[in-house]
Amino acid sequence: MAKTADIQFDQFLAEATITTHDRSDSTLGRDCFYGLYTSWCWLKQSVPLPENIFWAALKAKGIHPVGNGLAMTGPAAADYILASYPDLA
Repeated sequence: MAKTADIQFDQFLAEATITTHDRSDSTLGRDCFYGLYTSWCWLKQSVPLPENIFWAALKAKGIHPVGNGLAMTGPAAADYILASYPDLA
């Protein structure tokens, strides 16, 4: 299971995030990051792993919830934004 989760998180990071080289608060925060992950899972038709497992896996990859230098991109980003702000649709 752990190996499958690692592959899933690697794929999520590759498809739904970009590096901004900006470690400020303008990058993905905790709630937004997990929300992006759940949107990505929904688009992939897979069940998101619990938040504690998500953060443990990202911590093992050296990614922290604050000041991570990552921003959202791709279809999961669009889905997350539209789900978060339905008046935009």
